[in-house]
Amino acid sequence: MLRIAIPNKGRLSESALELFETAGLRPEFRADRALMAQLGDRFQAIFVRAQDIPEFVADGAAELGITGSDLVAESNREEVAELLDLGFGKCRLVVAVKEDASASTPADLPSGTRVATSFPGLARRHFESLGISIQVVPVSGAAEIAPHLGVADVIVDLTSTGSTLRVNGLREIGTILTSSARLIGNAGAMEGSARDVAELTTALESVLRARKKRYLMANVLRDTLDEVRQVLPGISGPTIVDVLDQGRWVAAHAVVDADQVYQTIARLKELGAEGILVTRIERLMP
Repeated sequence: MLRIAIPNKGRLSESALELFETAGLRPEFRADRALMAQLGDRFQAIFVRAQDIPEFVADGAAELGITGSDLVAESNREEVAELLDLGFGKCRLVVAVKEDASASTPADLPSGTRVATSFPGLARRHFESLGISIQVVPVSGAAEIAPHLGVADVIVDLTSTGSTLRVNGLREIGTILTSSARLIGNAGAMEGSARDVAELTTALESVLRARKKRYLMANVLRDTLDEVRQVLPGISGPTIVDVLDQGRWVAAHAVVDADQVYQTIARLKELGAEGILVTRIERLMP
């Protein structure tokens, strides 16, 4: 039984559980508010704080985990390996100053700058790479207020759109890293379970791949197939099936990019296609 550490609350937790369920690993809780759940026959979920997950995995308390790559980088544990980018929970770790500050980039900041952050390791390493010595002011949240209270000169904090920084009178001057949720593992703790880990990774990948695709079906005229093949390249070309109408029509089936569905339908209509149907795909293997 492989243990998978999953965030116990928030969007990362919700997205992770949704991903597992779609992959066929519906969590089964023994009771409400339980801190553990079964994920199929071979995996057990344990629910802990997202920031603690890299440590749990590094120490072998869990063989696998799901958390933000920013937290993995902050932990700086060599035992932790990133196995799969899950694509959700996207954000950036940025350096921000007050709007009236003179600095345009982090390199403009002088040594001794006070930096409010909940990522002290990443902040120190980033400024050390610039040859700047900083004073870290540890905060666990609401770092945006620190420069206005005189507690710090700048902040290093996560942002998705930058709107919260702007609302609080701050301006970005640099990005330290971009982050998203990752499946992580401990190579030593996973020893002997390579097959289970590979099957889990493949199952999750199939769900992530499917989210970017749609399955399209359309009746098209046989004499337009050359043009249809250009519109519906699919994975290995469209699947063509005869329609019982003495051969004039055929059914074309293909997997298409989700963000190209509108244009694809328009081009098929120009070729006289009828009965166009688009559906979501739950899982897709290459």
